Amino acid sequence: MKSPYVKDLEPGKAVTTSFLVQSKEIREKKTGEPYLSLLLSDRTGKIDAKMWDNVAEALDGFDRDDFVKIKAMPQIHLNRPQLTIHKIRKMEDAEVDFADYFPAAERPPDVMWAELRQIVEGIGNTHLRGLLTALLDDEDVARRYRIAPAAKSIHHAFLSGLIEHVLSLCSLCKATAAHYGNIDLDLLLTGAVLHDIGKIYELSYERGFGYTTEGQLLGHMMIALRMVGDKLRGLPDFPIELRNLVEHMIISHHGQLDFGSPKVPQFPEALLLHYLDDLDSKMECMRALIDGDRQSQNDFTTYHSALERVVLKKLKYLAGPVAIAITPSSTKAEAPSAPAAVVEPPPAPPSISPFAGKLQQALQPK
Repeated sequence: MKSPYVKDLEPGKAVTTSFLVQSKEIREKKTGEPYLSLLLSDRTGKIDAKMWDNVAEALDGFDRDDFVKIKAMPQIHLNRPQLTIHKIRKMEDAEVDFADYFPAAERPPDVMWAELRQIVEGIGNTHLRGLLTALLDDEDVARRYRIAPAAKSIHHAFLSGLIEHVLSLCSLCKATAAHYGNIDLDLLLTGAVLHDIGKIYELSYERGFGYTTEGQLLGHMMIALRMVGDKLRGLPDFPIELRNLVEHMIISHHGQLDFGSPKVPQFPEALLLHYLDDLDSKMECMRALIDGDRQSQNDFTTYHSALERVVLKKLKYLAGPVAIAITPSSTKAEAPSAPAAVVEPPPAPPSISPFAGKLQQALQPK
């Protein structure tokens, strides 16, 4: 197990530790000399890093998605944590435990997979249940669905984030369908299970999260339509009208044309799926933003472009300011003492599923 993690870094306390390189940029100082600007990560978070000196020998020694070992000094720059790197070298895969570097869902993927299969088995419409079963019985789909994140960075951007998001969405579907009397729950649940299924091929997640070539060319909606079409060839009795509804839910779930959907939702289940998907993704986005900003002493997080706002760290705000101790004045007049620094204990890190260290083996075809 590596140590320290991002969450454990203390300003002014030099460290020797390891990270995954999320991004690497070569920039120029005012003198024209190069320096490195990096984004480093582990399972507990991300941190900006700069290497100002001895850059020439490090420029070609590593790249994005490599593991690196560094000697560095943590500090606070513009009220944000940052590392100043003194030495850096690339690490081989054999030197690292993958579970140290990749955030993952708290629940084991096999437990969530069993829950998803149970939901599908409970769908009363035989056509919809047959389509979902055909997809989830596919070994490659099943393997990837257990592991894939729901997004590259915006929401549920961790291993098994997709299935966690889908299960949360299924719970919302059941609650809201019970409230609205005109909702076909079987159809709504089918949309929840299938709306992001194309992301298992759109995203790459062997190391850092990114996009596959297929994902860049087609996007997850088009990939999902192709996946559904492939399975429907083996289900010749599937009604064409029902197929149109399922495919419409997939291509309209982003809700608006300028959000990437080629169609807006045009029947109740499609509209409800869009709003529930948007709700679940935004609530997770807020949670992750607050959790990832715990090292800052501000009441608000940094600006988040997807949410288009800063977010109040509610628990820190409700705790209120810490009273400043006042020492008795001496016989000589003295300037007021500077207030002591307020240090907020960081929250406990999220539990990490043990499966992440076996990621590479899990992705190998059987």
